Amino acid sequence: MERETEIMTEIQAQPTTTITPALRGPVAMQLRDVAVSFHGRTAVRDCSFDVVKNRVTSLIGPSGSGKTTLLRALNRLHDLTPGAKVSGQILLEGTDIYRGNLTVTELRTRVGMVFQRPNPFPTMSIYDNAVSGLRFNGIKKKSLLDEAAESSLRSAALWDSVSSRLKVAASNLSGGEQQRLCIARALALEPEVLLMDEPTSALDPVATLRIEELMTSLKSRVTVVIVTHNMQQAARISDDCAFLLMGEDRAGELIEFDTTEKIFNNPVDSRTLDYTLGRFG
Repeated sequence: MERETEIMTEIQAQPTTTITPALRGPVAMQLRDVAVSFHGRTAVRDCSFDVVKNRVTSLIGPSGSGKTTLLRALNRLHDLTPGAKVSGQILLEGTDIYRGNLTVTELRTRVGMVFQRPNPFPTMSIYDNAVSGLRFNGIKKKSLLDEAAESSLRSAALWDSVSSRLKVAASNLSGGEQQRLCIARALALEPEVLLMDEPTSALDPVATLRIEELMTSLKSRVTVVIVTHNMQQAARISDDCAFLLMGEDRAGELIEFDTTEKIFNNPVDSRTLDYTLGRFG
């Protein structure tokens, strides 16, 4: 009984923006007071929450609130941006991705990225796109590449439609197929976390539905973090949800983080409810 009281005291002491790992399961990534600035101007500040394994975490908020900026920080995509600075801690399985012993190549093998617009290598074949990451990492054995190509394309729900035309240029695929190919390319590296920046915003409703179904099925093997402006999409596919909002100083800040059900049905902050109901944005 004393131990239960101690645990409840610890939980109640947690900031409202942090999910206690024990309540959700094992943690894939931890964000602790993460801030991102460009040439001294803060774009994101004070973000602390846990990304739990084998769940879909959505980042929502109005344009300019820092969602994509925060997402890109999880993969060190700001490293080459002039004047960019990331502070705080982003931990991957306990290792700080900025100050630990992970190289950028190792990090991006473990944390994949799918961008807003499909970006397959247009002159490469479907097959070569699927295994490009493996080749970049030095894998040359054909049997391994063949196995990885088929496995990743199956995981991306693309194998049945392309298995007979793997040597065709990726540019011949539809927009939705190209996005699934990009997902397959990331999955071929067997990442622990898959980051997705509005992956369906450039797609038609049918292709969007397929990508949503894919994300739901993928979480059994990879943790997904997605930026989306679509409230219905966030409600449909995500398990946990972070709401960011631009503060008075024009910096994006984390207003609330909790399960998606709680965020949409019983949020702590009235601004969260206003946003999910479309009262501003």
